[in-house]
Amino acid sequence: MTLLCLLTSNRFKTFTTQASPVTRILITAFEPYERWPENSSWLALCDLTRWYDGDLELVTRRYPVDLSRLSESLSKDLQGDFPLVIHLGQAPGSTHIQLEAIGLNVFRDGSKLIDDGPEAYRSNLPIETCASKLREAGIPCRSSYHAGTYLCNAALYLNHHYTRIFGMQTESIFIHLPLSPTQVVKDETHPASMSTPMASAAVAIVMQSLAVASDKKST
Repeated sequence: MTLLCLLTSNRFKTFTTQASPVTRILITAFEPYERWPENSSWLALCDLTRWYDGDLELVTRRYPVDLSRLSESLSKDLQGDFPLVIHLGQAPGSTHIQLEAIGLNVFRDGSKLIDDGPEAYRSNLPIETCASKLREAGIPCRSSYHAGTYLCNAALYLNHHYTRIFGMQTESIFIHLPLSPTQVVKDETHPASMSTPMASAAVAIVMQSLAVASDKKST
């Protein structure tokens, strides 16, 4: 399989990755919300689908910024029994891509997402390995252990919870992306940004790395 890696010089470099029997991945993003008329997660996902021509079948979803509708949509989508799910969301002000390792059973109003659910779920995926690969490719990235208390955290927590109660082997990760330059130029606070091509390249590197890791784990 061949992927494109965006380097800091803003030029694409082609590299070959190990093929993986994992063939289908669910990738989700969020719709615009509050003062943001665009969402960098959706921009990156749309960009990825325009140029990605690898072996993985990408099933994409854009989720509403509403907890009950998110929960309903996610529960339904997971019935597709995907071996790997990657959730994308934007993190205004962030200078790095953040690979989230932990989903907490808490919403921003202090209530629990699942009344009788565990306090947290932690991903078993090699998150730091993925972060290192992105940094080697010239893409700013770090592991994170707090995805916030809004819908990004909710998507990660609920994915783990539904996977458990449905008896699935699905692995999942949440990726926080910086804002895109098109968002920043329209905002008076001028927060940090990352180009959409770089963000989509990062998602491609992560999904291929995790697809290979998931296959190794199952053999």
